[in-house]
Order: sequence, then structure tokens, then C-alpha cells
Amino acid sequence: MPATDAGLIGVIGAGTMGAGIAQVAAQSGRPVVLYDIKPEFVERGLGTITRGLQGRVDKGRMTTEEMAAILERIRTATDRDALAPAAVVIEAAPESLALKQELFDALDRMCGPDTILASNTSSLSITALGAATARPERVAGMHFFNPAPVMALVEVVAGQRTDPAVTAAIVDLARAMGKTPVQARDTPGFIVNRVARPFYAEALRMLGENILPVDAIDRLVKLAGFRMGPFELMDLIGIDINFAVTESVYAAFFGEPRYRPHPIQRRLVESGMIGRKAGRGFYIYDGNKATGPNPLLAVDPTYATALPLARLPDSLERELASWLNAAGADEAILGREPLGAYVIGRIVCGIINEAAFALGEGVASAADIDTAMTLGVNYPLGPLAWGDKLGLPLVVQVLDYFYNYYHEERYRVAPLLRQLIAAGRRGRSEPGF
Repeated sequence: MPATDAGLIGVIGAGTMGAGIAQVAAQSGRPVVLYDIKPEFVERGLGTITRGLQGRVDKGRMTTEEMAAILERIRTATDRDALAPAAVVIEAAPESLALKQELFDALDRMCGPDTILASNTSSLSITALGAATARPERVAGMHFFNPAPVMALVEVVAGQRTDPAVTAAIVDLARAMGKTPVQARDTPGFIVNRVARPFYAEALRMLGENILPVDAIDRLVKLAGFRMGPFELMDLIGIDINFAVTESVYAAFFGEPRYRPHPIQRRLVESGMIGRKAGRGFYIYDGNKATGPNPLLAVDPTYATALPLARLPDSLERELASWLNAAGADEAILGREPLGAYVIGRIVCGIINEAAFALGEGVASAADIDTAMTLGVNYPLGPLAWGDKLGLPLVVQVLDYFYNYYHEERYRVAPLLRQLIAAGRRGRSEPGF
């Protein structure tokens, strides 16, 4: 096996994520090898990096000399052997377990014994990738967020057999690249893609129940401080990608109801209406500008008379509205919107509950969960901090109401929530999470 170059970073995949990771590594002063299977792929990736850097020069954030030095540190390759001397290889290939396992098997045989093999996967098992090698202790997850040069968060994921020293080395590398690392156990969806599921699932469920149309739900959610509504965000990500992640997490948890995909998403994917990139999804687009909600998803007013049956009791909704206001939601609008507290509370309490499940299962620390959700998906507050502000008994009361109304396990309260309340850690002005 070749000697390892202590400074060299290898990146597999010259698509949007791979090119972004290569740019970040080169900007931090590290030499980079950007690999893909075809010359046109690596040239396209290098073009993406060049345009990104030129944009920084045009905005006065970088000099032309700094740009030239960064590009000088990046070389491209279509021969895997070019990755052999790398100290760390970061794989950013398509989300196929079989493909990634084949790559890790090849890297294991060609790289030096000290090389760390990292994957940018957002949801696949790091343990399964490590099992494709003879060095599972040197395999870890290093999940960047798109666009990698802009987004601060990196999820560092330890597989079942990952050496803690390797995890620490990846944390240090992320920091050296100017990123904020959080550490997670190897569980489906890690932190962000797991805890974020209710943000989308509850919005889809309310649309499917004819409670409110797409644009109304998005508008209310943004009043709570979220930068984008769930439907706007799914259109931006790509409904196909969001649906695939939901299916992956649902399957990996053996059909856990909290992660069940919604038929509305499947129909949109099957029809090719997958969001902004297709010109239509939950909204219709003229270029990148939404011109209005997709009329095919209009709410059927026939069942509007059934709406009060799904409402929270007035006393509970008033209390929820009061505490959402205290937590930063728009008080004036919530006061004028009959379903404001209902929509925001249903989504926010779902997110808090999922974060509590993750914390109780030891997926990550409370601080890392909150950091991941604020930096990775721009939530206005970390979900655990939000739970403390609302008060854990109120969160449980809302979830219990929906559990009793729907008789569905998706509203099952995380055991940690009840344990904390029983221990006197109730949030608000008292200790909580």
C-alpha cells in the first residue's frame, strides 16, 4: 500500500456536493484530488467550483490571487489510483448502498492503512459501509449540507465499529474547514433528516385532511420564524429527493409510523411534478419564481364542516398560542388566524417529540441536536430549546390530544418527555431538556 500524504483530501464524485466539498477543503488550505468516472464530469465539477469562487471575487469577499491559489490546490482525476495517497477520502457518490460499498471496498484495497474513509451519505448506514472493508474502525460519516461552501453544519457519524480517534479526527477536519461539526450515532437519518420528518409529514397530513391549502400552511409556518414553509422547502429540495429520504428512514426503522410517507408525495413524483426544478410541484414556477399553488392540490371545501372535529380544544389552543407567542411566533397574526396555533403547534410539537426520541435513544447530545437543526435546516430555535420554552407538559398535552383523536402511533409521546416531567424537569422557567 502507498504511503499516506498527511495533507491530501480525496473527494469521490464531482457533482454539486462533491464539488462543494472539494472547494471547502481547498479553501482551508488542503490539497485536493477530485475524482469522477468521466472527464466531462470532473470538468463540470471544476467549472462549478470556479464559478462559485468567481462569485466571491465579484462580491469582494476574495481576491483573484486567493481564487487562483485555491484552484491550484485542486487537481482532477478519472483514475481511482489518484486517491491512494489521500489522508482522508470523502465519498460523495449517488445514494446507492451497493455503489458506495463497491467504492469503499476498492478504497480499502488501494489506500494506505492510515487513510480515513468518510461518506457524505445523508441517510445510509455507516456501519454497512464499514462492513465492506477490512478497516471498519477507520470508516465514518462526514455529512455536509447543500450548498457545502455556504452551509456551516457537518454531521460526523460514528459507525458501530468506528474508532473514537477517527471520529475525533473528522471533527477536527470539519473545524479546520471552517464548519461546525455535530456528532451522531449511526441511526437512520442521523440527526437532521430524522428530526425534520414531522416538519414535512404533518404539513402533508393537514393538506391530505383538507384542513388548509398549501400556501396557507406555508404562510402560518413562516409566522413562527421558519424561513420557508414545508411545501416551499420540499419544492426547493426536490419532492423526489425528500420522498426518497422519507422512504429510506421509514424502511430503516422497519415501518415506524412516525416516518410513514404520504401518498400526495408519491403521486407528485409519479407525475413528474417534483418541485422547482420541474417547473411545478406544490407550487407552479416561472423560472425560480413561484406564481401560485398547484391547482391540482386545491383543498376540497366539501368537508369544511368537519374541520372543528380536528381542532384542539379551545382552552388548549389558547394556551398553545400564548406560549408560541412567548417563544417568538408573530402574536398579532396568531391572534387573527383561527388555525394559527393549531398548524404551528402540530408541526412544532411533532419536531420536539422527534428530537426527544433521538435524545432519549442517545443519537446525539441535546446541544448537538439543537445546533444541527438551527444550522442544518435554519429552524428558528433548536427543537429541545423550543420544548423548554413551550413547557414539556404542554407539548405532551398536544401530542396526547392528537394520539387520542387519531389513534395513531405517529403521535406517541417520546418516553423521555414523560420521564423528565415525572422528575420535575418541566421547562419554561424550570429545567427541562
